[in-house]
Amino acid sequence: MSSTSSSRFDLGDHVQDQDLSEEYLTSSSRDYSAGSSPLTTPALSDNEFDFDVPSENVLAEEGSIRLAPADGSEKYIMVIGGLGYIGSHTTLELLREGHNVIVVDNLSNSYKTVLKNVKMLAAHHCKVNNVAMPRLRFFRIDYRSKAMSSLLERYSKPVMAVDATSGRQVVSYQSQIAGVIHFAAYKSVIESIAQPLRYYRNNVCGLVNLLQELERFNIRNFIFSSSATVYGSKANAGKPLKEEDLVHHQVKTQNEAGETTIVEPTIEGLSCPYARTKYFGEAILADVAEADPDWRIVALRYFNPVGCDPSGVLGESPRGEPTNLFPVLTQVLKGDRSNLNVFGSDWPTRDGTAIRDFIHVLDVARGHIAALNWNSKKGNGFSTFNLGSGTGTTVLEAVRSLEQAAGREIPLSLVDRRPGDVGTCVASTERAAKELGWTTRESITKCAADLWNYVSKVALRS
Repeated sequence: MSSTSSSRFDLGDHVQDQDLSEEYLTSSSRDYSAGSSPLTTPALSDNEFDFDVPSENVLAEEGSIRLAPADGSEKYIMVIGGLGYIGSHTTLELLREGHNVIVVDNLSNSYKTVLKNVKMLAAHHCKVNNVAMPRLRFFRIDYRSKAMSSLLERYSKPVMAVDATSGRQVVSYQSQIAGVIHFAAYKSVIESIAQPLRYYRNNVCGLVNLLQELERFNIRNFIFSSSATVYGSKANAGKPLKEEDLVHHQVKTQNEAGETTIVEPTIEGLSCPYARTKYFGEAILADVAEADPDWRIVALRYFNPVGCDPSGVLGESPRGEPTNLFPVLTQVLKGDRSNLNVFGSDWPTRDGTAIRDFIHVLDVARGHIAALNWNSKKGNGFSTFNLGSGTGTTVLEAVRSLEQAAGREIPLSLVDRRPGDVGTCVASTERAAKELGWTTRESITKCAADLWNYVSKVALRS
């Protein structure tokens, strides 16, 4: 943006015409496909992988937006998988809330242009509200690679500490990373059935390695991207799912009559390897927190995130074949797919299609910030929270909401149920509201309107 236009920030024009220079967007020419993670990535150097987004010169050109100061003591939130669908919206909301952010993403299921759009939307927010632009740094690496250790070390400084067992002085670390949000899991139910080892390697083994590295650098504030699939066949009970429907250690809770009851760890009907990787991930985290009380870990059990930022700039655009409902609907509306397959029309629901708890992706993003804040003030040990609306919507009802937003009909094909699917899955949101102070703001109608806005703008830009 030229200096003559610095008094005006036109969102649409900026997205279409004002691309950042490539030097700010690429630190390596390599695109890592889903099957080629760089597990031997070299140690980081000052001119590889890492760059501020944007530079001071670029910000000055874009309307004199102020950067937050950086003197080596500033704190960051690390978002692993921060350019994916939920990760990018969470990164944006963190910046809007004033957090410095380090994004780690290997671009196996995302695009580097997402980084530019996140930066642009955050810069616009800061300019409108006359606040300093937080620091945004990007590292194009696989979180399982050797480079992850180098990255964590870069943002840590060695300090002397006394070992609690031996009483000897040892070298410890003090990190600028105040918390980590982990999104970098594979997430397709169907793909996990076909490629279980790939899912266990990334989602489970990768998590264990990550926790070991974080522990080494004394980073123990951790938010885990979990899933409602951990409830398994309990979802079919016909009532909202509560967090205590799945626990990993014995807990005491109160029933509806106010009586104290003991809940034992049980699992029922985990229907696919993806669900099992999320269950194992939670179990590992619960055990880690049980062994070391310094850990503050929250597992957020998502239900069905949909929608996108109302700007129409960020949306869900995976590299692979989408399997979730709304991305497939997007393909139908764009003409990339002839019709929507509705998997199962004989479920015991009001119209025969499966019931899901759809939640706006920005509500999910805000849930992560609420969890970070809770962890910083009250969190201890391992905690779980549902992120859902608490309202069940059938697949046909969701389709009709998008048809209304788009003003056009969506062709449907009724086909057999998929392996691993359940008929009903709706969240109880009482715990998140009471303890995190978090509730949803957006409706299914808003989800559909924002998604159609995104699809329309993508069509215009192409």
